[in-house]
Amino acid sequence: MSAPAAAPTARDRRRWAQYLVNERAEARVYRELAARREGEEREILTALADAEGRHEAHWLELLGGEPPRLPKPDFGTRSLGWMARRFGSIFVLALAQNAEGRSPYDDEPFATSAMAADEKVHHEVVRGLAARGRRRLSGTFRAAVFGANDGLVSNLALVLGIGATGVAPQFVLFSGIAGLLAGALSMGAGEFVSVRSQRELLQATEPNGYADAALPHLDIDANELALVYRTRGMPEADALARARRIVAAARGQESQSTYTGPLEVVESHEVVGSAWGAALSSFLFFASGAIIPVLPWIFGLSGFAAIVLALVLVGIALLSTGAMVGLLSGGPPLRRALRQLAIGFGAAAVTYALGLLFGVSMG
Repeated sequence: MSAPAAAPTARDRRRWAQYLVNERAEARVYRELAARREGEEREILTALADAEGRHEAHWLELLGGEPPRLPKPDFGTRSLGWMARRFGSIFVLALAQNAEGRSPYDDEPFATSAMAADEKVHHEVVRGLAARGRRRLSGTFRAAVFGANDGLVSNLALVLGIGATGVAPQFVLFSGIAGLLAGALSMGAGEFVSVRSQRELLQATEPNGYADAALPHLDIDANELALVYRTRGMPEADALARARRIVAAARGQESQSTYTGPLEVVESHEVVGSAWGAALSSFLFFASGAIIPVLPWIFGLSGFAAIVLALVLVGIALLSTGAMVGLLSGGPPLRRALRQLAIGFGAAAVTYALGLLFGVSMG
């Protein structure tokens, strides 16, 4: 342990007690996450919890044992624990990554250099675990954020542009519902065609069993089977050796009516997903965003009041999605939220200005 510059004060002891409860709370978070995982990820999370336990022991030693009264963990750590019990590990790990990056031990004279180093390593470990989750989530999350924000911004721009022309509230409501259905159907149809086309492309390029029946009749020394494996990225020597083994095995089973397997038929495309599932999710994501700007007119408001309420509702939604993107990406939530808000309101402002201009020119 690095030598402190002066004897500890009552304030120092209060700070140690805070470190102690924070370390305990963080260890509980990692153990709760570990209980939901299996294999390597469970081992990694358990090791992180054990490391927090070493830090806890350090502060206990400085305090001379368990204090009679302890403070509560700080708000961020308590929030992390609350979310660990209620939300998925991807979201919690993204928050834990941010928390590990704010370690106070670099400037703490009573913390060891090993503890400060541990915290930096923990940040990278949690970043790696969070990255695994982000990769698993990336496709669905991208579709959800893109669909919902597209619905929010496009329909807000539509109703504001129409509303600025001074038309009747019923026409604004009809335009908003029409925009919702048109946009959601377009998103769903586009996603269906995209996924179906990708699946068909993969089916056309993946191995099949077309040549299996011919394998027993190939010349073991002069055949082109090695070229098949080379087209799949296998080095020439490995491809030749594998081709010889496959032909030899096929000849050994020549008496069988069918010889199958060596060309590794792949028939499933789970990585691409279902075309109908992608279409439905895109429709729902877009519609969930597009309905929000229309709500004031659905509930009978009109004019300036409806426009202001639509802006407030959409602003809250844009801030929420932006903050969530920031949290899950390990970035600053406020900056991402404000960026999302600026983009959405910027697009709406342009159409509103055009609507005003068009309304004045028509008048």
